[in-house]
Amino acid sequence: MNEPISLALGRFAAALDYDAIPCRVRECARMHLLDTIGVAYASASFEFAQRALHGLTGFGVGAHAVIGMRGRLELRDAVLMNGILAHGLDYDDTSIFGRVHPSASTVPCVLGLASHLRVSGKALIAAYVAGIECAIRIGGAAAGGFQRCGFHPTGVVGAFGCAIAASHLLRLTAEQTAMAQGIVYSAAAGNQEFTTEDAWTKRFHAGWAAVSGMSAAMLARGGFVGPLRPYEGRFGLYRTYLDQPVAAGELARLVGTLGRWWTFEQVALKPVPACHFLHAIIHSTIEAVTRGGLAPDDIASIHALVPRAAIDTVCEPRAAKLAPVDTYGAQFSVYYAAACAAVQRRFTLADVEAPVLTDPRIRALAARVDYAEDPLSNFPQHYSGGVVVRTVDGREFAAREDINRGSPERPMMAAEIQQKFLANAARVVPAPRAQALLDGMLDIDAVEDVGAFTSRLGLNEER
Repeated sequence: MNEPISLALGRFAAALDYDAIPCRVRECARMHLLDTIGVAYASASFEFAQRALHGLTGFGVGAHAVIGMRGRLELRDAVLMNGILAHGLDYDDTSIFGRVHPSASTVPCVLGLASHLRVSGKALIAAYVAGIECAIRIGGAAAGGFQRCGFHPTGVVGAFGCAIAASHLLRLTAEQTAMAQGIVYSAAAGNQEFTTEDAWTKRFHAGWAAVSGMSAAMLARGGFVGPLRPYEGRFGLYRTYLDQPVAAGELARLVGTLGRWWTFEQVALKPVPACHFLHAIIHSTIEAVTRGGLAPDDIASIHALVPRAAIDTVCEPRAAKLAPVDTYGAQFSVYYAAACAAVQRRFTLADVEAPVLTDPRIRALAARVDYAEDPLSNFPQHYSGGVVVRTVDGREFAAREDINRGSPERPMMAAEIQQKFLANAARVVPAPRAQALLDGMLDIDAVEDVGAFTSRLGLNEER
């Protein structure tokens, strides 16, 4: 019988050393760590964050900081809360190959456990990279199958990545890391039902994946026994969740590329706070209306062209998505995104909050937005799309984006990522403190005790 895939992944994670990670990949990890924490800061200013913290505080207080918020929680509750924040605004990074938001779960997991263990910044980076590299391959083997079956990969796939990252921090053996993956399979969860109504559960999935992965690694360290074949077994992940057993063979192939192909370099950052399927629509609409010098009343209709995979996420059901009532609804509505981009000629966090959210000009224009499957789509290579804007006097302005900004081919530069962080952090902390936090994260590799760093991420240390 072939070696369990979990053991092959465990051997990679157990052997991975900070110095063996290419410099460019370590720099990528620092930028994505910065970006993820910045998104968490921005999330802390929203109602869902306050309600989540209030709920978790019911379990009692602890010693671990919550990013951008007052109050401290016990380790697992803090990790859950920070995962909710990291994925709270759908402004975090995305692996188009893995169909997963990898950092939203992995960053809270490694930050929390590294702080608890008082390990170095180098150890944190190595664990972060190990978790990301494995999670993306686990998701990539399914080739979009999780979403098609109603699962949210950030919750399902993220749990395995976090179990591997946590195992690395705990210095588990390859065999123990394999066991952690078997254990976390029983907790790997997340569904797409949030797309059909104004639900907050998508945010929860990243935090739960982080907690589950960390807990599984701790159990494996203690000798708890789990199945060794969570991927390819008779009731393994791909057979049970997808009825797609051949995907396990694809994962085995992808595991063979570990250490040679660094998938972290292909993870896309988000320049605008919306579902990645909407980025091309937003940018194309801004381009078209700017080129035409169009005011909202000049526009008769906006025809959005989207990948087939986007329809159930950002287009349907139309009645539910036409006039979103909250931030998440706006971030997952092609109608709102196109109309807002046309009226505001931008799409920022301020544009998914009141009073912009209920702007009558945007509501009226959203009703004149329709969509069709994009015949020129190159998804899943990129988040592509386009628009055709028709005016009341019969003119047409078309624009499209075939390679999304923030992708490896059109990357956000370090200065842009830092500016995004500062803007996000400024929602809850003064600018000088945001700059100091940024400087600290860029130098995370030199930190000997991550606990001293993470304690500064909450608001309790404010002076």
